[in-house]
Amino acid sequence: MSPKNLSVSGRSLNLLKTRITDKNLKRIYKKFEQSLNLNKNFIVAVSGGSDSLALAYLTKIYSLKKKIKAIYFIVDHRIRTGSTKEANSVKKLLKKHKIKTEVLSWKGKKPSSNIQSIARAARYDLLFKKCNQLRINNILLGHHSDDLLENFLIRILRGSGLRGLASFDKKTLNNKISIIRPLINLEKKDLIYVSERIFKFYVTDPSNSDDKFQRIKIRKLLTSLQKEGLDKKKFLSTINNLKSSDDTIKYFVKENLEKNVVFFGSRKIAILNNNFFKNPNEIIFRSLSECIKKIGENYYYVRGKKLQKIIDDLSNKTLFKGTLGRCIIKKIDQTVIISREN
Repeated sequence: MSPKNLSVSGRSLNLLKTRITDKNLKRIYKKFEQSLNLNKNFIVAVSGGSDSLALAYLTKIYSLKKKIKAIYFIVDHRIRTGSTKEANSVKKLLKKHKIKTEVLSWKGKKPSSNIQSIARAARYDLLFKKCNQLRINNILLGHHSDDLLENFLIRILRGSGLRGLASFDKKTLNNKISIIRPLINLEKKDLIYVSERIFKFYVTDPSNSDDKFQRIKIRKLLTSLQKEGLDKKKFLSTINNLKSSDDTIKYFVKENLEKNVVFFGSRKIAILNNNFFKNPNEIIFRSLSECIKKIGENYYYVRGKKLQKIIDDLSNKTLFKGTLGRCIIKKIDQTVIISREN
């Protein structure tokens, strides 16, 4: 970095740091800095909500202190009327605070059902493309501890197994891109405080009060439970205990993949030997799920019921051919071959 740029960065850092004048902001930033602990360039997904505005501010200070690059993107899903105007307003607001952003628009036909899930997948797709273009392998998201509890209850209602219940973590890996949630140890009230203190503004999404979305019902349930005395620390402790058990299973899944799977053609074909299936069902289930995710280049794992049906067929049939997760799965004698669908 040139002396001129260092001078500019120094002035920007001083400008931002002068706003950390109260003990609460200092406490929040210190907790954030310890949580992130990253020394590589990163992308930040921003919206006008209190969570992501707080993330934008905290990451800007962090990037200047660490002298690393932070690149900011606002995803405009174009689902709500006025979303484009809102995105541009947030962009202007952040610019006033020395945070440069680019708006990414989700183009094409919009869904009429399962809107939040499909929109979330579209958002990740846009961000992953930017990661590949910029050769940056880290995306920072604004999820916080309240989101962790919401996600846990949603997974329970869906009948998720251990992996699903423990999957919402501070850091997850997808096709060599790290998805990092550095606010996961901070509460919603902390992030609202930062947004109000620094920006004196944040957007409230009207869908956040719409009971037709399952997440909103869960959010209201948690609010009621907290009024009845729900101990969030004990709740989070339970989730952490589940994660510890999940890590044990991940160890054996990794071992199964390393010993019993061979990838060819830049990981577009996988060959599974017979020992792959000489494991407890949970290890087989997760190992096969990982293979399909990698070969199919999917963000999400395939549905459990469909995958279990494939496993049962592979166990009971000498010859088998099926498709799942944009992959073709074939069994010939004792060998299973997974390849990408054209």
